[in-house]
Amino acid sequence: MKQTILHWTALTLFLAFGISQFQGSAKETSRWSVEKTQKWNTRHDWLRGSNFIPSNAVNQLEMWQAETFDPVTIDRELGWAEEIGMNCMRVFLHHLAWQNDPKGFKGRMDQYLKIADKHGIKTMFVFFDDCWKPTCQAGKQPDPIPGKHNSGWVQDPGELLAKDSSLLPILEAYVKDILQSFRNDKRIAIWDLYNEPGHGEHKNQSLPLLQKVFIWGREINPSQPLTSAAWKRSLQEITQFQLDHSDVITYHTYDGPTDHQGFIDMLKTQNRPMICSEYMARNNNSTFQNIMPMLKQQNIGAINWGLVTGKTNTRYAWSKVIADGSEPELWFHDIFYTNGKPYKQEEIDCIKSLTGVTK
Repeated sequence: MKQTILHWTALTLFLAFGISQFQGSAKETSRWSVEKTQKWNTRHDWLRGSNFIPSNAVNQLEMWQAETFDPVTIDRELGWAEEIGMNCMRVFLHHLAWQNDPKGFKGRMDQYLKIADKHGIKTMFVFFDDCWKPTCQAGKQPDPIPGKHNSGWVQDPGELLAKDSSLLPILEAYVKDILQSFRNDKRIAIWDLYNEPGHGEHKNQSLPLLQKVFIWGREINPSQPLTSAAWKRSLQEITQFQLDHSDVITYHTYDGPTDHQGFIDMLKTQNRPMICSEYMARNNNSTFQNIMPMLKQQNIGAINWGLVTGKTNTRYAWSKVIADGSEPELWFHDIFYTNGKPYKQEEIDCIKSLTGVTK
């Protein structure tokens, strides 16, 4: 979801020799033991899937608000995921959709989960997010800008928290309400508390909210593990906190195989189950054919960015706008056209061979 490719040598040295101010706090927040996470891991098949938003939604709010929630499209597109053997989707929530309609929002979450479960798909829900547009509002969402990657995607809470300190109790109520309501739901594999904290101009300003959302999560103590994905080496305090407090280690990288494996080798020192919750950018030599087999061989969850191309425009590269909206020479993310046709049949064949789909 980011606009830079990550290299991890400096972070490896930091984790090996640095001393974080947060070391020792894992016990206080009841982080799962290594043994408990390993038991959780054995209860699941190898997790593989996509970051999912229906093709007719430009952002999280358009997906979840009552006026634009579309179970028919969700059902159809998750059916295509089932056909190629995917069993886990990573799905972004947004506090504004909950704030304006808590009961309805949770009802729509349950409706989504029923659809996903029908297709044999578990879910990783994401609460907060520092990526893309820093401002957001409820109601009708903007149309996508032609040829621009994620032109309508909105942060959560983004600039709202900096402008209004009274928002913090609302965010706490939101997180705790959702976690309490679904704390024993077997359709949910794991909770992702904060996507790419510190992205863009946020940097360490996001650390306090990251700390708080883990505290809120531990207070509810759901049956599912908690995580936040490591993603950027220069955000040393944030990255160390994520690795010290996540039950299951998740991470993002759109690097090619060599650098990706280097990141895996560093994270293996945590001795916990691992999920790569963002990968696959064809222009960056991160593909299904060269990354997904590597992840399966090491029993690392594999969740790529994008299932069906649509209003998010993630088939376009991060920083290469095609103003007339014509097709890019090479799709950046995504697997299917909106009619269910694969972008590349050889990719579908590769995915099916790894997921055990024989027809």
